[in-house]
Amino acid sequence: MDIIYSPNFIRSYKKIPKQVKILAEKREIIFRKNPNDMRLKTHKLHGRLKDCWAFSINEKYRIIFEFGDDCIYFHFIGDHKVYEM
Repeated sequence: MDIIYSPNFIRSYKKIPKQVKILAEKREIIFRKNPNDMRLKTHKLHGRLKDCWAFSINEKYRIIFEFGDDCIYFHFIGDHKVYEM
């Protein structure tokens, strides 16, 4: 499965703590095998993000993504503040 990282994702990734980056990379491996793995707590979003989904990295951080035709777009990585943007 191909994942395309948006410029916004890359910027937000650079800002998160190193420990979260390490965990995010481990979660991405799980995601690539099965986006609906129970450990990820993948869920559909609502409101202005209704076309997107999210999965958990830990209790605080998550990745916002969108299913494309042939790939998946990672749009953002961060805490719950993403829902306030």
